Amino acid sequence: MNDSPGWASPGSAPSDGKEKAIPRPSDPQDGSGPTGQWSPEQPPPGQWSPPSNPGSGPGTRPPAHGWGGGPQRQRWAGPPAAAKPGVIPLRPLSLGEILDGSVSALRAHWRTALGFSLTVSVITQIAVILMQRYLLPEPTSIDPNATGAEALRQTADSARSTLISLAPVSLLSMIATLFTASVVTVIISRSVLGRPTTLADSWAEARPRVLPLLGLTVLVAVIMAAIMAVGIGPGLLLGSEAGAALAFLGFAAACVVMLWLNVSFALAAPALMLERQSIVAALRRSAKLVRGAWWRTFGILALTYLLTFLLTFLVSIPFTALAVIADGTEVSDLFGGTAPSVGWPFLIVTGIGEVIVSTLIYPFVAGVMALLYMDQRIRREALDLDLARAAGLPGYGDNTPRS
Repeated sequence: MNDSPGWASPGSAPSDGKEKAIPRPSDPQDGSGPTGQWSPEQPPPGQWSPPSNPGSGPGTRPPAHGWGGGPQRQRWAGPPAAAKPGVIPLRPLSLGEILDGSVSALRAHWRTALGFSLTVSVITQIAVILMQRYLLPEPTSIDPNATGAEALRQTADSARSTLISLAPVSLLSMIATLFTASVVTVIISRSVLGRPTTLADSWAEARPRVLPLLGLTVLVAVIMAAIMAVGIGPGLLLGSEAGAALAFLGFAAACVVMLWLNVSFALAAPALMLERQSIVAALRRSAKLVRGAWWRTFGILALTYLLTFLLTFLVSIPFTALAVIADGTEVSDLFGGTAPSVGWPFLIVTGIGEVIVSTLIYPFVAGVMALLYMDQRIRREALDLDLARAAGLPGYGDNTPRS
């Protein structure tokens, strides 16, 4: 961030002529000798004994057990609590702290984060509803009794129709996610430092990075599409049973590579936003931060997307039922072979459900990504010290050594 130098990526060497302060033992107060020398007067051997407690000695009754009679041990109080100027403690984060930090930041800035997300979701859903009603083709019908070449043709037509229908919807959702992620990342970075923020300030800081963020998303999508084409292309070109088997194996291998790259590039967007990195540099930065912690990053992302899926499922069920009742559509038509003809009530009610889900999911996922990025930098680069300095905490001056 511009006002938070801690976001800059490390790499600069310490200033010349400046050495770190190394604690040394203090000199004797009386100047009688150098530090670390034994005193010349030592007690005779075998004459020293530990001090006795008051009232100890022959004939003294030992105290009762449990009332101070046993050996007294000094308890260790443990390490001091980490500084917490904002929504997270400035130390390596656990899974629960990452998820809770995202929710806490959204609660603390609900007007800014959820208000912006709601606005973007409403505009996106209105555009999707209009496209579904007037521009997108009707889904093709599939005859369940078709066999052979006819069944293959109907399956191919249905897949092509589905792709044509999903492409513009996915594009709009991607753009909405980009806008929300850009603003929420700035909000999270301010929340970690305990600083207030407004929508105008967050948007002013995020706006110059929206186009690079869009370029990053498009580049990652092109890379994934190229990997899938390389995986299934040779099998499709053969066009035989052996080609089908080769295409299936290529598809499985491509999915593995795509999963590995998606996790490796998961922190590219926060790096691009907060460190002002270029697109390629942000991808390299993400891969460097995830290296050595791929499985942990994968587990956190998998749990995050599982939670969003459950939320989407729980919200979609009642709204779909209400949409069917309001539109007068038979439930059997939704799962039958013929494409149901839905009207405005169905599209509007399901659109309201989509707006609720998008308003909650977009900022939550963006918050998890930003906090996961910060956690990896805390673990690798002692970002917690830079954040504490940026937050103005006492005891974290410029001379504080890095861990």
